[in-house]
Amino acid sequence: MSARIILAGCGNMGFAMLQGWLGTGIVHPSAVLVAEPNDAFRRRAEELGARVAAGAEGIEEDEKPELVVVAVKPQVIRAVLEGYRRFGGGATSFLSVAAGTLVSTFVEAVGQGTPVMRAMPNLPAAVGKGVIGLFAAPDVPPATRDFAEKLLAANGSVVRVESEGMIDAVTAVSGSGPGYVFLFIEALAQAARSFGFSEEDALVLARDTVWGAGALVHETRGDPGELRRQVTSVGGTTAAGLSVLMTEDRLQRLVGGAVEAALNRAKELAKS
Repeated sequence: MSARIILAGCGNMGFAMLQGWLGTGIVHPSAVLVAEPNDAFRRRAEELGARVAAGAEGIEEDEKPELVVVAVKPQVIRAVLEGYRRFGGGATSFLSVAAGTLVSTFVEAVGQGTPVMRAMPNLPAAVGKGVIGLFAAPDVPPATRDFAEKLLAANGSVVRVESEGMIDAVTAVSGSGPGYVFLFIEALAQAARSFGFSEEDALVLARDTVWGAGALVHETRGDPGELRRQVTSVGGTTAAGLSVLMTEDRLQRLVGGAVEAALNRAKELAKS
């Protein structure tokens, strides 16, 4: 039986994706072939029921996958893709989750006429709460693009973008965004500690406040500005705190500057 999907690389993100696909029943384990040189990573994929190989060289010649999902680090991607040239040329589409690796890099590595998609998942995708940007080159068959979106949705929300350059913007906002949120939690916990709370209690106060606020926006699909106004009484404590963050658009300018810096770096990496 030929695999419908070949997963090239089963590290942290690759394994999280595999768990999502199989856990939601999107594909049967026998329809996935995992190519992973690391023994431990390969074994855990096999324990989920997927077929496995130690690398591209271990994939049988009669395999004709619909999709090759490439989940390896950007610095080794060219070397890895050499092993997948036989799937290039058109019959098989490629989906990359490697940051900063252009569609043109894939086409150059595996052959002209290869349909390529790029996805940018963020860290929470590892627990099924990610945000994933998806770009599909025009020659990707619509059915394969929809299948790839369904696969990605097993790990979170998918935002489809119409130009490859917008993947850099996804990287800057949601790819790097968890780092901004983690820093905010750190700062909120530090403020709590300064008032005398223990390390543990300060973290609970900060972490679960952010979690709860995010869950409220998500579950109600509410407008965050309106929710902010609901929790802000005139002359109250929240209003006092927000005045520090919002005077002269202080927080907006900081966040905007952070996202812009991340975007510029993403563009630099794509050119390297």
